[in-house]
Amino acid sequence: MSIPSVDDGTGQSSPGSARAMRRPRFSWFTRYSWLGPFIALVVLYAVFATIEPDTFSSLATFRTMVRQTTMVGVAALGMTMVIILGGIDLSVGSIVALTTIVIAQLLSAGYSPLAAALGGIAAAACCGLVNGALITSLRVTPFIVTLGAMGVIRGAAKGLAHEQKVDAPVSWLNELLAELSKGSTWQLFPPGVWMMLALAVVAGLALRYTRFGRHVFAIGSNEQAARVCGIAITRVKVAVYTLAAALAGVAGVMQFSRLTVGDPTVAAGLELDVIAAVVIGGGSMSGGEGSIAGALVGAMLMTEIKTGCAHMGLSIWVQEIITGLIIVAAVALDRLRHRRGAA
Repeated sequence: MSIPSVDDGTGQSSPGSARAMRRPRFSWFTRYSWLGPFIALVVLYAVFATIEPDTFSSLATFRTMVRQTTMVGVAALGMTMVIILGGIDLSVGSIVALTTIVIAQLLSAGYSPLAAALGGIAAAACCGLVNGALITSLRVTPFIVTLGAMGVIRGAAKGLAHEQKVDAPVSWLNELLAELSKGSTWQLFPPGVWMMLALAVVAGLALRYTRFGRHVFAIGSNEQAARVCGIAITRVKVAVYTLAAALAGVAGVMQFSRLTVGDPTVAAGLELDVIAAVVIGGGSMSGGEGSIAGALVGAMLMTEIKTGCAHMGLSIWVQEIITGLIIVAAVALDRLRHRRGAA
């Protein structure tokens, strides 16, 4: 089969020119959307370490940043799936609060720490199941459904707790994100961090190598085409929102570990940090794009900015402005990337 020739600018037809026109330009930044944020993470770390070498560059500070990233990082794993699907979930913070209440009440009732943690995660998963069912059955946009769920779940958490904190007996759950003792420094990070990394590996492999992951990307890229191909749209959407809520429940376990009590008012606005982490890490609000690695990099980048600004003595409002500008820049770059791809 001959290759169609095109004018190469000299009046002569060149088959090689046609071949070059059809060959897509390879870009590491296009294929690996998390690469740009990762470079920014490394560069910013070097900048803060140069400005505050005595405090910021220490191993203790790095461990603290990783611990502080864990809750947002775990929740971002599920949000990544939701955003790749082309949806959004604004109820994450409320689910985290509800999870802490359920765990505290189960511990107070005499249940084992493991049973209490699983009970909290199960309650969170039920919230996601309802969200997914409402989105698919009522055909209401995810923004509206999860916005309503945010208020309903937060109210339910306050009702269960009688609008006050719920104390719970001390257990090994309180050690998940605690600072390591001198005899345990060989672990490098507390168990909660390793749990986050293990979940990230599982989620990343599921998205990349399973039929479920391919279906999630297909629906986010073009839902109509996915339906024509025979993909069970409703089933996949419900599964994604349920998994995302369950991971938010795991984040709730991490939050309980830090607070050691159930608090119905905790994690207000957490959903914005989680969404920002996914977007900064290369996720597209248009759907069809995103990665687990990018979400973790985005979460770590946000923590690094807050920590670096704090070490420099900058006020909290300055940190919030910087973080907001980075989010806007990430979305703008995503739009620019899509325009170039369309062109």
